[in-house]
This record gives sequence, structure tokens and C-alpha cells, in this order.
Amino acid sequence: MEFITFPLIILVLAVVFVLQAVKVVPQQNAWVLERFGKYNRTLLPGLNIIIPFIDRVAYRHSLKEIPMDVPSQVCITKDNTQLQVDGVIYFQVTDPMKASYGSSNFIFAITQLAQTSLRSVIGRLELDKTFEEREVINAQVVNALDEAATNWGVKVLRYEIKDLVPPAAILHAMQAQITAEREKRALIAASEGRKQEQINIATGEREAFIQRSEGEKQAAINKAQGEAAAILSVAEANASALRQIGEATQATGGQTAMNLKVAEQYVQAFQNMASKNNTLIVPANMGDISTLIASAMKIVETQKQ
Repeated sequence: MEFITFPLIILVLAVVFVLQAVKVVPQQNAWVLERFGKYNRTLLPGLNIIIPFIDRVAYRHSLKEIPMDVPSQVCITKDNTQLQVDGVIYFQVTDPMKASYGSSNFIFAITQLAQTSLRSVIGRLELDKTFEEREVINAQVVNALDEAATNWGVKVLRYEIKDLVPPAAILHAMQAQITAEREKRALIAASEGRKQEQINIATGEREAFIQRSEGEKQAAINKAQGEAAAILSVAEANASALRQIGEATQATGGQTAMNLKVAEQYVQAFQNMASKNNTLIVPANMGDISTLIASAMKIVETQKQ
């Protein structure tokens, strides 16, 4: 019985020894190994062999990005306004050895440093700027944290402000200011609209007046050109008629035809006068039509010479 018990004990001890010697580190994790209480090495993800009872895993770190809430705190701005501010910080362990021995509690150290850095940054800004420059505040807090966290084996990736809450009285005053500013913009927009309307109306009237004057000008030009063309046509027609009459008088029988035409017009003139007037003035030598015709022809002969 004693012979069977001893090998069993040896087997159990061997199994325990193997289990203690083999360490499997999960992905995105790092374990810090100490030998006789002193840092020995960092166990990387996968299968690792250690010396049982001599080596021990002192610290286990996750290498993933870790989000962490920063507790709410009161910050005072440059213009002495209190703000209730809280945020969230994102960090990652980059050096497990420094994260283990650089600080007794690097998470608490990062949280406290984030709060103090935030108070310092907001203290340099006025109230209105704190709402406008969140990105600047976040960047400055990250720079301050990252510089200090290097000694702790931690990389600060981002810091985001979640809430910026001013006192109720300040919030009410800001709301009233925003309302007044919107009403001011509305009045300005309305006045600009009326101004533009008046400008458009005046511009339209000016354009219409110009168009009317241009039209009247063109109509006057066209009328003058038409009258000039009509006068020229009449003159040309009269000149042509006179030329034809002159040519006709030179032809055979033309003189006789001229005498006959003048006599007809003479008689027609007195006929018209008799039809339009009650009183008719007749020349003394009315019966001597041949004398009148001879006088008219003498004038024609004079004009030809």
C-alpha cells in the first residue's frame, strides 16, 4: 500500500509542477513575471514556461484600449463662472513593466491628473470660449496627460468632455442672450429684405424707363426716316413726272396736248370752285381761254430755256 501511495504522490506533484510551469497568456494581454520578488520578464500572448515556486505572475495587464469615466467636478473659468464638467478618457497600456512599477495605481493617477489638467485649461478660458473650443480643451488635456503617463507605461489616446453645465442663472441668461440675438438677426434680415425690395423696384423702374425712352427714340427715328423717305419719293415722282411732261412736249403733237390739258384743268378748277362756294369770282377775260393757255405755255417755254 505504501509502495502504491508514493508513486501516486510523485505523479500528483509532477502534475502540479507542470501546471505551475505552463502559463497561457490570452491575446492582447501581458503578464509581468517576478523571480524572487524581482522583475524578470514580460509574458507575451501564447504558451510560456516558468519555474514553479521561484517565478510568479505579479501583474496582469490588458493591452486593449480602455475607456474610463472621469468624475464630475467644478471648474472656474477666467471670468469667474463655475462649470460642472465631466468627461471620459481613453488610454492603453504600452509598457507593462512601467505600468506595474511606475505607479502604485496608474488608473487613479490618470484620473486625478485629468481632473487637474481640465481645471487648468478651463481656468484660462472665458465662459463662451469653453463651449466653442471643446476640441482645443480635449487636445490640451490629452497632451498634459500623455506627457506624464509615459513614465507609467500608459498612452493616453483621447479625452472627451461629456457635459459642460453652467449654473442655472447663467444658463437662463445665456438663453435670453441667444433669444435676443436671434430676434436681432430676424429684424436685420427683414430690413435687408425690404431694402433689397426697394432696390429691385427702383432698378426695375429705371430699366423700364430706359426701355421706354429707347423705344420712343427708335419710333421717332423710324418716323423721321419714313417721312424723309416719303418726301424723297414724292420729290422723285414729281421730278419724273416733270421729265416725262417735258419729253412729251417735245414730241409731235405734244404742244397741242399740253394746251388741251391746261384748258381741262382750267375748266375743272372753276367747276370745283362753283360746287364748293356760293360766290364765284370770274376773271374779266373768261371767254378768252386761248389767251390764258398761251400764257401758261409761255411759262413752260421759259422754264425749258
